[in-house]
Amino acid sequence: MRVHIGGDHAAYELQVELVRHLREEGHEVVDHGPHRYDAQDDYPVAVLRAAEGVAADEGSLGIVLGGSGNGEQIAANKVRGIRAALCGTTELAELARQHNDARVVSIGARVTSTAEALEIVDVFLATPFSDEERHARRLAMIARYEEDGTLPPEPHA
Repeated sequence: MRVHIGGDHAAYELQVELVRHLREEGHEVVDHGPHRYDAQDDYPVAVLRAAEGVAADEGSLGIVLGGSGNGEQIAANKVRGIRAALCGTTELAELARQHNDARVVSIGARVTSTAEALEIVDVFLATPFSDEERHARRLAMIARYEEDGTLPPEPHA
């Protein structure tokens, strides 16, 4: 599988380890940076490129990394068609794929150990979207809102 990855200085060491791990597992990794440690870098530079890479690359998934993962998730979610999920456990990663068809996982390097991050990424990449009707229906509502601002109808009281 092709995996787009991007982050910032706070997650640089984790990113290096994830890229190594993913390549050893046979994945094709597109590393959007950073390509060296720079304490003054800005996460949107690499994160937006990674999310755009996923959006333009059917069948690929992505990983965005930072200190907490919060800003990276927010930035990735600004890319049309991307659903990024902040995941600190394998259960959250599995649910993000199964229920939300998330294509990008966000991980905070300051709050997640390297071993945990490797497990989260492995589960995220291995888990398919369930395609259950209720989940597909909800995602269609979100996509419609994203496309033209149409709010889902309110349920009858």
